Amino acid sequence: MLPSSHRQTQKKVPVDLDDEARFLRSWIERPLVTGAVTPSGKLLARTMAAYVDAHAPGPVIELGPGTGPVTDALVDRGIEQERLVLVEFNPDFCRLLRHRFPRATVIQGDAYDIRTTVSELLAEPAVATISSLPLFTKPVEQRLALLRAAHDLSRPGAPFIQFTYAVVPPIPKHPSEYTATPSQRIWLNLPPARVWVYRRPEA
Repeated sequence: MLPSSHRQTQKKVPVDLDDEARFLRSWIERPLVTGAVTPSGKLLARTMAAYVDAHAPGPVIELGPGTGPVTDALVDRGIEQERLVLVEFNPDFCRLLRHRFPRATVIQGDAYDIRTTVSELLAEPAVATISSLPLFTKPVEQRLALLRAAHDLSRPGAPFIQFTYAVVPPIPKHPSEYTATPSQRIWLNLPPARVWVYRRPEA
């Protein structure tokens, strides 16, 4: 993804009232892939987006954007669509994302294989990776491999942002390799959720 030097005014992307139905249908068809029965709530989406530095140069990678609530929050935060690299497995969601965010790069592919999926598209290191993937459906080793790959593709100190409904971190803490910082629990989200931010210490 080549970040555009031409800054355009960002418009609010309307939320389709059918998103809940789309998500529920996707969850029924592929529960281990979709991982949730509803899209992320607005407060959760804004909390995740708040950890992204909109003024830092470079692309922003989003894994598992679904119908785009977090993507919308990123745009509201001032991140140009041209900087967004959206990796989504569900082809129906991909079509919807291309319609809602026509200037973003939408990739239908495996977000867990992030090196293969996005590395050739990045003209410079990513400023953040923001994930709504259902990590608890994968072995710990695969979650760790995803985190390491995302950090390898990112600027030093760039955040890997992941939400979870669980009370334990989605990726185990490993102080010698990365820091893991939780947000306050977001009780107004249904179900309540927490955001975890992982950073590889700068050398």
